[in-house]
Amino acid sequence: MKPYKVLDSQILNYRHPLKTVIPVKHLLSSALFSSKSQPEAPQQPQDPSLYISQNQPPITSELLADKARSSQWHFIKHLAPKLSSSLISATLFDLYKTPELAIRFTTHVEFDRLDIRTRCFAIAIASRTSSPNPSLQLLRRIISSGVATVRVIFDELALSRERLATKSSILFDYLIRACCQLKRADEAAECFYMMKEKGLVPKIETCNDMLSLFLKLNRNESAWVLYAEMFRMKVKSTLHTYNIMINVLCKEGKLKKAKEFLVFMESLGVKPNVVTYNTIIHGYCSKGRYEGARLVLNAMVAKGIEPDSYTYGSLISGMCKENRLEEASEMFKKMKEIGLVPTAVNYNTLIDAYCNKGDLERAFVYRDEMVKQGIMLTVSTYNLLIHAFFMEGKMVEADHLVKEMEDKGMVLDEITYNILINGYCRCSNAEKAFDLHDEMLSKGIHPSRVTYTSLIYVLSKRKRMKEADDLFEKIICKGVSPDIIMFNALIDGHCVNGNTERAFSLLKEMDKMRVSPDEVTYNTLMQGHCREGRVEEARNLLDEMKGRGIKPDHISYNTLISGYSRRGDMKDAFKVRDEMLSLGFNPTLLTYNALIQGLCKNHEGDVAEELLQEMVSKGITPDDSTYYALIEGMGKVNHAAEGSNPP
Repeated sequence: MKPYKVLDSQILNYRHPLKTVIPVKHLLSSALFSSKSQPEAPQQPQDPSLYISQNQPPITSELLADKARSSQWHFIKHLAPKLSSSLISATLFDLYKTPELAIRFTTHVEFDRLDIRTRCFAIAIASRTSSPNPSLQLLRRIISSGVATVRVIFDELALSRERLATKSSILFDYLIRACCQLKRADEAAECFYMMKEKGLVPKIETCNDMLSLFLKLNRNESAWVLYAEMFRMKVKSTLHTYNIMINVLCKEGKLKKAKEFLVFMESLGVKPNVVTYNTIIHGYCSKGRYEGARLVLNAMVAKGIEPDSYTYGSLISGMCKENRLEEASEMFKKMKEIGLVPTAVNYNTLIDAYCNKGDLERAFVYRDEMVKQGIMLTVSTYNLLIHAFFMEGKMVEADHLVKEMEDKGMVLDEITYNILINGYCRCSNAEKAFDLHDEMLSKGIHPSRVTYTSLIYVLSKRKRMKEADDLFEKIICKGVSPDIIMFNALIDGHCVNGNTERAFSLLKEMDKMRVSPDEVTYNTLMQGHCREGRVEEARNLLDEMKGRGIKPDHISYNTLISGYSRRGDMKDAFKVRDEMLSLGFNPTLLTYNALIQGLCKNHEGDVAEELLQEMVSKGITPDDSTYYALIEGMGKVNHAAEGSNPP
């Protein structure tokens, strides 16, 4: 990192009616961060325009300060547009012993129109209050405005600190914290190292804010680098610090090291709390290691630390993700037995799990229990249940839940609308889906890629491909970047509707937009070729996808088998089947049905019956298509036999 320059060109070339904010000899001194016994008072400006009238004295900082002390804010606000930054700065200096009053003065003289130096001086005075909030709020405004870089802001705060003759470095801590609140990790780190270069040590709370931000942004390496710097600077870690670093280890999947870190903090005399253990338990659950999570839970209880709702919530959520619903329900029951009150999140986790399983009855048992316990149903609760109804095609029930939400005064969010739109699209109700889209817009909710993908899907299903293409172009013009799912939906629509040429042009558009195709893309294009009898072209696509590093799946091979079988080319169909088996793919019902249909078409009923016996022996149950193909094949064989017999 380049050495930090105390004075940049902006500071040296600063032009202002105020003759000197700080004497030049002080600016050029290497002791910029040294403290003065008394604050440096500014010289008064001589601006002839600032007279109330010819018979009145000019507007001075003393006059403005007196007006502020007597709460004559209307007078100050009236003059604000005419007040120079230097005069405002001088007034702030007069008010620095009453920082709350100085802050109020700042709000009445339009803070955002002031130059960077005056703004930073106002922040320096605001930092003298007991609360950090005024300073943080003003710093966020400066940083967000882009009027200056954090380095310039840092330099100006340093000058203000010198002018007020204060030893405290809290201003720089506030600057770092403001960057963290704005999620500007790199700028926060830049300020941290500028403090370090000047021999200033950030407070542990500031360091913790930075570590938390790195954790949220998944910048684990940056967190460890900062933690090492803290150690070198002898910044003493707190329990919160250790909890953050344990969380980092858990995110990295280093659960054993996380437990070792817990032992390390205990050896330093720092006692872990419920958050510490919850972090490790959550780490184990997210990796599906429930026995490990239980051991940590037992250790936690043995040390006299009571589990809370979050502890059990992690265990319940983890079990639900692994479809261990009965165990999750038992854990939920135990949680209530020990006197913990479940949250809406706990209930939603179980409702979601049972909805995904298709057990709506059990899901509604938990919904009813929430109501009975006085726990307010959330928008998420309704979203889960509405989605479950749509998945089962129960449109009326879904509509009743929406009405229930509206009757309760609940506002439908983007997720609710996407569920409704997707549900109606699955039912081919394009009109209702587009009505909901228009309703979203009228309520100021911006449709997402998910919304538009559903609409493209329903247009494709209704064979309205011109409208689907027009909507696609409209989306791009709106600045919405299509993803792989949207492209696949549109490609599928064109393939199903017989326009493979347009489908392949979309593949080229994907390459231009740097959206990588996947196996679904190629399977769809292969199916398009096979529908039109171009099985060789479909076979070439299989080789192309391999060349792109995309692994074909069982659908890829079944598509080719079906294509060859439909054409009656059973030799190539069985060749693909053998290739599929050699790669470890087991034949599916679709595989057998395609082969049986092809054999029956070629009057090879005996071989078809052998395949039927094979699929049954492998535990694959034939369906209507299987038997229909066999019956049709036998009919053709009998008809052929009758035709060959002499009368």
